[in-house]
Amino acid sequence: MFENYKVYQTTLAGRPLKLETGKMAQLANAAILATYGETSVLCTVTASPKPREGVDFFPLSVDYEEKMYSVGRIPGSFQRREGRASEKAILAGRCIDRPIRPLFPKDMRNDCSVVATVMSVDPDCSPEITAMIGVSAAIAISDVPWAGPISGVKVGLVDGEIVINPTLEQREKSELDLTVASTAELVAMIEAGGNEIPDDTMFDAIMKAHEVNKEVVKFINTIVDEIGKEKFEFVSNDPDPDFMKELEEFCIEDVKKALDTDDKLVRDAALLPIYNAVHEKYDAQFEGNEAKLDEIMYLVQKHVVRDWLKKDKKRVDGRGIDEIRPLNAQIDLLPRVHGSGMFTRGQTQVLSVATLASVSESQKLDGLDEEVEKRYIHHYNFPSYSVGETKPSRGPGRREIGHGALAERALAPVIPSVEEFPYAIRVVSEVLSSNGSTSQASICGSTLALMAAGVPIKAPVAGISCGLITGDDGSFMTMVDIQGLEDFYGDMDFKVAGTHKGITAIQMDLKVHGLTPEIIKEAFEKTRKARYYILDDIMLPVISEPRAELSKYAPKMLTTVIDPSKIGDVIGKQGKVIQSIQEQCECTITIEEDGHVFVAAIDIDKANQAIAIIETIANDPEIGGIYKGKVTRLMTFGAFVEIAPGKEGLVHISKLDVKRVEKVEDVVSVGDEVIVKVTEIDDQGRLNLSRRDALVEIEGAVVEDDADDNAERRPRRDRGSRPGFKKRDKNN
Repeated sequence: MFENYKVYQTTLAGRPLKLETGKMAQLANAAILATYGETSVLCTVTASPKPREGVDFFPLSVDYEEKMYSVGRIPGSFQRREGRASEKAILAGRCIDRPIRPLFPKDMRNDCSVVATVMSVDPDCSPEITAMIGVSAAIAISDVPWAGPISGVKVGLVDGEIVINPTLEQREKSELDLTVASTAELVAMIEAGGNEIPDDTMFDAIMKAHEVNKEVVKFINTIVDEIGKEKFEFVSNDPDPDFMKELEEFCIEDVKKALDTDDKLVRDAALLPIYNAVHEKYDAQFEGNEAKLDEIMYLVQKHVVRDWLKKDKKRVDGRGIDEIRPLNAQIDLLPRVHGSGMFTRGQTQVLSVATLASVSESQKLDGLDEEVEKRYIHHYNFPSYSVGETKPSRGPGRREIGHGALAERALAPVIPSVEEFPYAIRVVSEVLSSNGSTSQASICGSTLALMAAGVPIKAPVAGISCGLITGDDGSFMTMVDIQGLEDFYGDMDFKVAGTHKGITAIQMDLKVHGLTPEIIKEAFEKTRKARYYILDDIMLPVISEPRAELSKYAPKMLTTVIDPSKIGDVIGKQGKVIQSIQEQCECTITIEEDGHVFVAAIDIDKANQAIAIIETIANDPEIGGIYKGKVTRLMTFGAFVEIAPGKEGLVHISKLDVKRVEKVEDVVSVGDEVIVKVTEIDDQGRLNLSRRDALVEIEGAVVEDDADDNAERRPRRDRGSRPGFKKRDKNN
């Protein structure tokens, strides 16, 4: 039944890697079931036999689909089925997309769909890496034209040692989370998050990953040699060379004049009449396919910009090759938010806003890995007005999610632990204007916002991008701080974020097949120098360290630890105790299973009051301890005071004040809050309290000479009036 079924096996980082084909999804152009350890991902590729009419780009879709059955769980949604892709699934799809996309023919317009379906997950074997290798093998053996294969691995840094595809235990200790994809010759993709990793260490980790990838590529090529299909022919979308030459002669000088400005709006306005003239002259030749002219005009502009950079070392805005655009940093732009910072780089401008909340507001995650919640959240918004366009907002797309994740990864290593700073933290970066490097501006703006909010980050973080222009002869040139045109027409956007100490995040987008070690080293060198300049000359003069105090509008957070066995007492039956504390103290209380308690309140005194109540409930009152309580009942011989829910004691009239008291009502009323000291705990756990002793100890009050005369009038104690004591019925 499965006469074409084939199995190919090798090892990767000491674990078995198996690629199967010919059994599943046989109607796809190609399908591979990739199994690494006990992680299994079905990878398929399909392509249309001919392009859709009017398509002026290569329509490639890459989907990474997480199935909850792969980890033995039922989805947590109301419908109990997988819905919209999770953020991690979108990021995994982008991670696969970036290295494979440049390897497809640039002039192909056939629809192509790649789907990686995660069916089984072994925590020690990354499903993302399994999917990347499986997708590479599937495209390589298919009939779809492609210049692969590639391979990908993850790299960790555990106890100072570089580790390929670290296990779950190693990942928990790792200082680095690096993903590297490679062809047989070049590094095709880098995605990294690290705990301030030195450039040299990061470079060594990338090179080690590249060497491992070469072996996997060799393995996939043996499969292609045996069962690879012949690649289908497609209709090239490249323009006729003669027409391209004619069009350049008609408009290239005007295009050069239009592009020679650092103002995006001026440039767009200058290009508009050129486009109109081209369409007026040539539309008749392209009747029914006038959009093709716009594609050719794109190639004309690309030729101009690349020639300026490669041959003339000229940038469109007149900057030097390693010169950064004018920069500006500001804080405190919004009066009521917890922290705000705006970073401007040329015509790119990003406003970041920090919000602090109770740790109970951490984001809950329903994914395939061990992470169940996220305390630090970064969101990135890219409205149409930021590029001068008119489009309705439709929520964040894959690009926005990817840029937000990059900024989150860059800042996560410097976020203080929950013990140091018991808050959930959200930063939102609003792109106000975009002309290149908005993701890096969001990193800088977010650092400013966090410091302005009083978040004690370990070090400020800055981000910068490096571009690339390559020649057919293997030559290359890099430039720092690329703007929109240089990103659009260039070959690379190499984004690096970090502190003075080292790198915290990398994301590399390529339009060529890959990078040599020399290019990577040069990019590291240029981005490091630029990062230091941004930190020292632009950001730190605005705010040199995190503020010592939070905004008056931010919740004040206190924390304590209680015995986990006492959690039920603090919560109370049906949550009545904790609800009462929250209402009384105008606060929010979060209790974790290990006994950590977090109290958030706008008023710090209210938060302290809540902590005191919780600790009193969780810890048995001690003789000599001073507590704040509420008067619950008045008797002729004293007042009963509740120092915590369910914990009440008697303040005898002789202990109500530092002076003689005639009547209890002269000193306190029901509902009054008073400070009391525990003077006695009897063998039944009942409390005797003294307001007089508390006033002496806390406020330094002096006891008057006749104060103890109250004791002579002490009535016989009515034990039946004490809490928890029931009179015995003599008739029983």
